[in-house]
Amino acid sequence: MNGQAHHHLDGRYRIFLRRSSVGLVSSSPLPMEPQATMEEPSESQEFAELWLQNLMGQTPEDSPWVNEEFPEDLQSMLVQPLFDEVSAEPPQPSTSPPASTVPVATDYPGAHAFTLRFQQSGTAKSVTCTFSPELNKLFCQLAKTCPVQMEVSSPPPLGAVLRATAVYKKAEHVADVVRRCPHHERTPENNDGLTPPGHLLRVEGNPRAEYHEDDNTLRHSVLVPYEAPQVGSEYTTVLYNYMCNSSCMGGMNRRPILTIITLETQDGQLLGRRSFEVRVCALSWSRPPVLRPARRPRPAASSDEEIYTLQVRGRERYEFLKKINDGLELSDVVPLLTLRSTARSFTRRARGRSGTELLNQNEGRSCW
Repeated sequence: MNGQAHHHLDGRYRIFLRRSSVGLVSSSPLPMEPQATMEEPSESQEFAELWLQNLMGQTPEDSPWVNEEFPEDLQSMLVQPLFDEVSAEPPQPSTSPPASTVPVATDYPGAHAFTLRFQQSGTAKSVTCTFSPELNKLFCQLAKTCPVQMEVSSPPPLGAVLRATAVYKKAEHVADVVRRCPHHERTPENNDGLTPPGHLLRVEGNPRAEYHEDDNTLRHSVLVPYEAPQVGSEYTTVLYNYMCNSSCMGGMNRRPILTIITLETQDGQLLGRRSFEVRVCALSWSRPPVLRPARRPRPAASSDEEIYTLQVRGRERYEFLKKINDGLELSDVVPLLTLRSTARSFTRRARGRSGTELLNQNEGRSCW
């Protein structure tokens, strides 16, 4: 072999590594026989015998080259394991708290004074949404842009997110999941294939938006990373779309909904929460919805025995109002049915008298 040396020792051989060659070592040379009578083994036979003996462990323990001939760097490599040990520890569970079965909709500004703001819009035809501060209610059209401005007093932790979830407002419907109706869910219009078709709430113009469905409650939510306000601005804006009408059968079905927007850390810890009511309608903005507050409760009725004084200008008005008052006083004394029957009897008598007088007049004329 090229770069190899081989000697015979009791029929046993040893492979050792050198910096530049592989060789065979023997402790004492055997007497050499004439070349004519000795048949030298082939290279393939030598390699096979050496490999077999090395596997069987037939190695002379007193060989002086075992530790001396190995390079230090090679010995350290042989001592080290070929593969790192795989850790047997189970993966750590997520620190994100589980979603509540009944979501909380009360406002919680938190340590960062998290608040929402809406753009002031008029009643022009180009307006796609309008907000009523008195009702805390957003009126918008289907699949139209609804800008919502987020404002904080101090920057939240790095990696904070904004989560938007739609829930039903009334207690008898709060356990149901808010989703689109089957018609809008299957219609190709407003379904780009990138967002889940069943999600009512979407984010417009943000490719980093993530759509989630809770494993326990099956509620839908959309997350966007919190972005710091730009220079000269105090808030950051998120563009939301509502992809179904409030009156759609099989969907919201005229059930009022709330949109809950929460500011959370990267692992799901709550930092702030705000909510508002939403109505998605297809009304023409030439007749915008009436934004009036809820009716106030009427004051308790006073006692009927209490007397009031009304000042009236003019004799005719006084006589007219006096007749009305007399009629009301009479209705308190006489039952209504009795008054109606009395009025009918008077009417019949008046008609009978007028008919008899008219007949007498006609008979007198005929006598002439």
